[in-house]
Amino acid sequence: MKREMTEGGPLPTTDVLIQTGPTETMLSFRLSTTLLLAAFLLGTSVVSTEKVVTCDGRDNVQRLGCDHGVIRVQGALYGRTDRETCSEGRPARQVANTRCSQRGAVDVLKRRCDGKKVCEFNSDVVRTSDPCRGTYKYLETNYTCFPAIRVIACEGSVAHLFCAKGQVIFVYGADYGRSDQSTCSYRRPASQVQNVSCSSFTSNTVVAERCNGKNNCTISATNSVLRDSCVGTYKYLEVAYICEYPLVSSEESSMESSQTHAE
Repeated sequence: MKREMTEGGPLPTTDVLIQTGPTETMLSFRLSTTLLLAAFLLGTSVVSTEKVVTCDGRDNVQRLGCDHGVIRVQGALYGRTDRETCSEGRPARQVANTRCSQRGAVDVLKRRCDGKKVCEFNSDVVRTSDPCRGTYKYLETNYTCFPAIRVIACEGSVAHLFCAKGQVIFVYGADYGRSDQSTCSYRRPASQVQNVSCSSFTSNTVVAERCNGKNNCTISATNSVLRDSCVGTYKYLEVAYICEYPLVSSEESSMESSQTHAE
């Protein structure tokens, strides 16, 4: 089992990447947008928000990544809301509809990417249907890099999540599958690590239900617990979580206060 602490330091600017394909130019520019998020959780002051835009196409890959912390998807759009983005070389009729969006895109990407340091995919993962035929679309994702504790457990081993006394676990994201060929690959044949698009959409729910609100928790990285989403692939469980102090309700607080006065 591998455990590491990643801390999110101040990131004063926001990177916006417009990705148009493997053979075309990637345009990168910076915005001065910052997002003050959950400083009370781990004592960090500033967490940046980043935007990545990828023009539609099966060969065009969108990449989310965090140098510090883990991904937390804030919003996603598959469609079109303006006539400028991804419009180069396109006829006017393909960019005229600016009220085009695919429902549920953000939920798909949150299940796929939350809690990971790197997440790669194309628009196929969110395209359940064509929301506006004849319109050339793009995938726009907004995410933050959040401080978190990461645990990786290879298939057949156990992930141990734990917090200091008085704190409880809150799971950001968990995935049982494989997203690269190097993690948990020791002495594994190439056939067992070549599928890097292996993911279980139920693993996050399973881990969160078992661990949230507890001081410590163990999860077996096995097919029987987390389901075998890719037969023949040797998988691993990746979990990102934080430790926080539990919130005390006003009713519980009143009871504690009454007991104190009674004593």
